[in-house]
This record gives sequence, structure tokens and C-alpha cells, in this order.
Amino acid sequence: MMKNEVRKNASYVLLIINVLVVILISSNLRSPIVAVAPVLGDIRDAMTLDNFQVSLLTSIPLFMFAVCSVLVSRFSGKLGISKLLMYSLIILSSGLFLRITGSLWLLFLGSLLIGLGICIGNVVTPGYVKNNFPRQIGLMTGIFAVSMNLTAALASGFSVKIGEWTGLGWRGSLGIWLVIAALGFLVLILELIFNKKNADIPKAVLSSSDFNMFKSAQAWNISVFMGLQSLFYYCMVAWLPSFLTDYHMPGDSSGWVLFVIQITMIPVTFCCPIIAGKLKDQRIMIFFICALMLGSTMMFVLLKAQWIYVNAVIIGISNGLSFSLSILFFSTRTKSSINAVKISGMAQSVGYLIAAFGPPVFGKLHDWDVSWNMSFYFLSTAVVLMFYFGMKAARNKCVEDN
Repeated sequence: MMKNEVRKNASYVLLIINVLVVILISSNLRSPIVAVAPVLGDIRDAMTLDNFQVSLLTSIPLFMFAVCSVLVSRFSGKLGISKLLMYSLIILSSGLFLRITGSLWLLFLGSLLIGLGICIGNVVTPGYVKNNFPRQIGLMTGIFAVSMNLTAALASGFSVKIGEWTGLGWRGSLGIWLVIAALGFLVLILELIFNKKNADIPKAVLSSSDFNMFKSAQAWNISVFMGLQSLFYYCMVAWLPSFLTDYHMPGDSSGWVLFVIQITMIPVTFCCPIIAGKLKDQRIMIFFICALMLGSTMMFVLLKAQWIYVNAVIIGISNGLSFSLSILFFSTRTKSSINAVKISGMAQSVGYLIAAFGPPVFGKLHDWDVSWNMSFYFLSTAVVLMFYFGMKAARNKCVEDN
């Protein structure tokens, strides 16, 4: 009886550790990238960067997501998800440190390592959720998304202030995220130690699969939808401060517009997976998402910076819904945890390859049209394509079924 009670208490402790892993890993998956935009002007001046080099600070991590996501999914079965997450935080921490050392080449090398570290976390965390919380996928996906967007909101709103408080300028703004990475690493160490000491506690075992995800039409639908919604988000993150400045909005206000976008995403990203998980399919949600995104792009074309905070809320709602659905599809459109990791790898590889071209194309179109209208027409076209692939991905059909 006593032994059963000890085992039950140990299971509760492991559950708490697993939840902390999800929270801390997800807290590292956007903030290191989002924190760059509010201090981009300071970085540009300090490092004498041109517009192309500036856009690379956002695009390099996205290209790393595209190149490495499929490779990461292949290693997950051999190394185990928890160990891969530990490696991701080591790589991420190295990148965060190198990015603020002052050298131009180390700035880009740090961005590359940050992209690789986040890539690993992006790919394997949905598998970690499916493996450790098979009956609470919607709830844990919501917690995952909320943690990611809460820290991203803090990065957007307080990036400049953090630099002032630390006295280190943009280096302090970007270096502070080493603390969150270190906390995540410590919790993963705790999980590994706990599992060794309590080897008798039943644990979910990662399954194996020879399924070729690239031969699945549904997997391609999910991947392209993932890419187009990410393209919309990262274009906004990379260029919103610039076009708001051109619309005569004070430069220090752009970080707060990003903050409103991110803070709006928080309740949406928590509720969306829970609601979507109860629906037979999510096509009505796709229609709602794309209608909001089209509306937001047209608001910029017609109203410029007028009603900007209303538009920020619209962007936050639509991006929160689209991102949550993308992540939820990895779990709900697969029949095993290893296939959840595989579709996560494929979708993020294909998806972020699409997304990585967004900020440079958005910026290049501005070179041709100083009003930014062509840039927003480009985003509108992406939303129309996103609607087409999203409606297919939202059907109640698993990737293994075709």
C-alpha cells in the first residue's frame, strides 16, 4: 500500500516536471527572434547593416527551420525527445551568447545557432506533448502556445526597456533570454535524473514508424498551411516597426503594437486547441482566420496607421488561431507520437522555407513601392493560398489515410 502511494506521488511529481518542460521549452521558441524587431535600429546603427543584412536577422533562423526540421524528426527516435530538447537549449544558449558579442560574423553565426536550437524545440515539442499527455493534447497545446506567445509579448513590449535597465543596450535586450534557456535546461536535467531514480513508473514509449510523410497529400496541406501562416506572422514581426515609422507613428510605439499583437494571441492560443479539438473538422475556423487576415492587410492599405491597435488585435486573433491550429494538426492528424514528430518536422521544414522568403520579398516590394501597398497585396495573395490549403488540412483526415 505504502509502495503504491509513493509511486502515485512520484507520478504527480513527474507530471509537474513534464508540464514545466512544455512551458519553458515553448518560452524559448519565439522570444529570441521577436526581441530583435524593437531594437533593430540600434543593431543597424551599431553594426552598420544595410536593409538586406537587417532582414537576414529574421530570415536566417527561418532558413534553419526549413533546412533542419526534417533531419531533427529523424533523430528523435534514436536520441529520445528529452535529450534532443536538452541539446536544443545548449545550441540556443550558444547562439544567444554569440549574437551579442559584437562581431558582425558572430551576429549572424549566433542567429544561425539560435535558428537551429529553436528548430529542434519546434519539431519535437508536439511529439513530447502527444507522448506525455495523450489525453490532454488540446489543453497542453494551449499551454504550449500561451507560453510561447506570452514570452514573445514580453520580448516585443519590453525589449527596449530591458536594454535600458541592464545598461547594455540592444545586447542586454537580446542576451536576457539566456536566463529562460538555462531554466529550461535545468528542468530537463531534473526530468532525466527523476526518470533514472524512478524507473519503475510507467512511461509513454516513443513508437516507431516507417511511414513516408512526403507521400501524404494531407501532410502537404498541413505543411503549406503552416508555412503561409508563418510567412504572414514573420513579415509583420520583421517589418511592422519600419512601415509604422513610414506611416508617421513614433518609433518607440511600434514595440507596443507588437506587444498588443502578442498579448492578444495568448487567450486565443489557449482556447483554440481546446475548442478545435472538440470539432469534427475545423473548416469554419479556417474561414474566420483568413477573413480576419485579409481584413488586416486591407486596413493597412486603406487606413495606414489609423486604428492601428484595433488592427493589432485583429492580427493577434487571426495569427493566434492559425498558429494553434497548425500545431494541433501535428497531433490530431496523426495516429502515433512518432508520426506527430515526423509531420512536425516536415511541416516546419516546408513551412519555414516558405516563411523565410516572406520578409525579404515584403521588403523588396517596398523598394519598388514606397507606399508599402504592394507588400500588403503580396500578403493578401498568401492569405488566399492559405485559405485553399487550410480548408483541406482542416478536414477530419489523418496523414496516414492517403
